[in-house]
Formats: sequence, structure tokens, C-alpha cells
Amino acid sequence: MRCSAWKAVTLALTVMIGLGNSARAAEKLAVDLALVLAVDVSLSVDEGEKGLQRVGYIAAWRDKRVADAIRNGPIGKIAVTFVEWSSPYQQAVVIPWRIVEDAASAKAFADALEKSPITPGTTTSISGGIDFAVKLLQKREHDAARQVIDVSGDGYSDVGRPVTEARDAAVKAGITINGLAVINEDPKKNAAPADLDTYYRDNVIGGPGSFYVVSRNVEGFRESLLKKLVLEIAMPAGAEPAATIARER
Repeated sequence: MRCSAWKAVTLALTVMIGLGNSARAAEKLAVDLALVLAVDVSLSVDEGEKGLQRVGYIAAWRDKRVADAIRNGPIGKIAVTFVEWSSPYQQAVVIPWRIVEDAASAKAFADALEKSPITPGTTTSISGGIDFAVKLLQKREHDAARQVIDVSGDGYSDVGRPVTEARDAAVKAGITINGLAVINEDPKKNAAPADLDTYYRDNVIGGPGSFYVVSRNVEGFRESLLKKLVLEIAMPAGAEPAATIARER
């Protein structure tokens, strides 16, 4: 085959590959939000607290207010995944990426979560959880107006790279990190640091519209969690950075 013919074939293949890539990009589903729910299951979280967190998330996703917040978005759809983390080497995807757009799909997410076992954990690496969540967001197959990592936990990051480094890298990548600081004041339970709220404010959260919520007792956990979910789902794209909103129960 002559050189000109080879050039023609090469050009045709290049065009076809380009068209294929464009078509795949166009096929990405548009959503208002890509949300990673990243939950602490380290040893500082006892079995009762792990169950409390899981039940709280299940109840929240079955609540009408969450489905309403999703439907009221510009697109009316979000992508969400549920992750449990502890050490720098222990992260587990409990529920892979799902599209939630109404009460039925929100309930299906809750039902799947209810059937999934809780991941055993060891040390507390918030930075490891954030880094893992960033990778999930980068690999997702959705065109999201906003990317959010929702971190909940009851202690400082005590192993792995500094949490501020992980936070800053995530923010640089266009991701917002919100937090739920679980400060259980029950003397019979593992005591969380008294200043965990300010630790989350100063070291964990970051990015446009970032905020944190505080839960100080078992009774208030579900309501704190529900308010946080509704707020981060309803947060408009381009919100002012570091909008720190602490809600205590």
C-alpha cells in the first residue's frame, strides 16, 4: 500500500477513535451531585456506635426530605456511594455508585445498605479515607455539577499522611469535603475528643460550600445526619468557600 493510502487509513482511524471518545463522553449521565459517604469504622467506634451510624444513614435515605432535596435540584438526580474506612490500607466500598432521583431509588439505596455487613476496622486515618474517596470520584462515570466527600467520624486522624494534605489535594481537584463530628458524651462509651468539632473545622472540611455538623448524643445523631444530607444535597454549585455551619444536638 502506498504512503498516501496509509495516511488516509491512519486519518480515518484517528477520526473514528475521536468520534468514539466523544460519544462515550456524551453518554455520561448528568447529575447535580456526586457524593461519597465516607464513614469511620475504626476501633474507637465501638459496635454500638457503628450500628448507630449505619441505622442513621438507613433512616435518612428513607426520609422524604432527602428525596425531595434531590428532586428539587436543577437536574433532579445525584450519584452516591457508601464507603467505610479506618487505617490507610482499610477502605471498603459498601454500596457502589448508584443514581438516586426519587423516593423509590433512595429507599433502594437504604435497603441495600441495611443488607450489607459493617466493615471491621483498626486505626483512624481520615486522610486515607479522603484519598480513597477522591479516587472513586475520579473514576466515576457521571457528569456531576458538584463533587462532595462526606466524612463522619469520632476521632482525630492518627496514622497515614497529614489529613490537611489529603484535604488540600481534594480541594485542589475541585472536591468539597463536609464533616460530621460524632462526639458521644455518654460516659459509658468511648470518649471522643472534646474539641473534635473544631478539629474537623480546621483540618478536615474544605472547598466551596464546605461545612460540618456535630452530634453530641445518641438521640440527636439521626436528626444531625439528616439535616447534613439535606443541606449538602441542596447546596448550590458555586457556593461560597468554607461556609462553616455547625449544628449541635
